[in-house]
Amino acid sequence: MSKTPMNDSNGVSTTSFGEARIAEVTRNTNETQINCSINLDGTGKGDFDTGVPFLEHMLDQVARHGMIDIRIHAKGDLHIDAHHTVEDVGITLGQAFTKALGDKTGIRRYGHAYVPLDEALSRVVLDCSGRPGLEMDVEFTRASIGQFDVDLFYEFFQGFVNHALVSLHIDNLKGRNAHHQAETIFKAFGRALRMAIEPDLRMAGIMPSTKGCL
Repeated sequence: MSKTPMNDSNGVSTTSFGEARIAEVTRNTNETQINCSINLDGTGKGDFDTGVPFLEHMLDQVARHGMIDIRIHAKGDLHIDAHHTVEDVGITLGQAFTKALGDKTGIRRYGHAYVPLDEALSRVVLDCSGRPGLEMDVEFTRASIGQFDVDLFYEFFQGFVNHALVSLHIDNLKGRNAHHQAETIFKAFGRALRMAIEPDLRMAGIMPSTKGCL
């Protein structure tokens, strides 16, 4: 049976995993209210309204280069700062990712990517392992990009891995421009996700783990 994406009668992208790999999650706390929907077999469309413009620019890279349709609308306590909004967007995206991915049968499981942008170069490697873990080796050349505090990138990825249940290694190998550093990270993250969740024809119907589950 083909594992390539197809369109059903409603125009929803599906695969022979058995159902469309789509999900929607709503997360409401005293600090943030977030709705996130995701289609892992999408066309790279992004729809973002978070009140944090640079975060939206980075999420758009994930959608486009991951070929994942992502919609995230969020309201947060931005009068304090962007910390809660950025962290909770990562959490909610991770929850939606887990829900959409299902039991992981037939996927490649591992993904990696190197992405350059002018002088900057980043490497992202991930494993849809069922175990959360983040190793992030990035020394940004500035403390902020516009109004965005670069410390919040770690909070975003930590929120994501805790709820997507992936092991994620992020290394910025070189770069002088902080915007370029961040953009290479998020583009590489999107491409690594795309590789990891792709159907593997040789693993059709097989769990990609000797344990029999992930």
